[in-house]
Amino acid sequence: MTTSNAAGPGPAVLDELTRLRDSIDNIDAAVVHMLAERFKCTQQVGRLKAEHRLPPADPGREARQIARLRALAESAKLDPAFAEKFLTFIIAEVIRHHERIADDAGNGTA
Repeated sequence: MTTSNAAGPGPAVLDELTRLRDSIDNIDAAVVHMLAERFKCTQQVGRLKAEHRLPPADPGREARQIARLRALAESAKLDPAFAEKFLTFIIAEVIRHHERIADDAGNGTA
């Protein structure tokens, strides 16, 4: 059972909450920037694949990446199932981009 403080949390609690939320905001910004960099690289991969008529998806690589990320998650004390879901979502988006790049290359719009 939790108890409530009729006066609300004290200034020290509010300061700590603000500090933690500021850290979360900074981490979120870093994640967005890292994802942007990752997608810049995967766009280059997509163009290279399209140029050489390689398939947009590489199931073997994807499976190795998922296994690698699950192991990294475990060592970082992050739920490996969550890490896998996250990477699977990213991979699906990358494949979608690669398909679009290949379509554009096939149509002469790349």
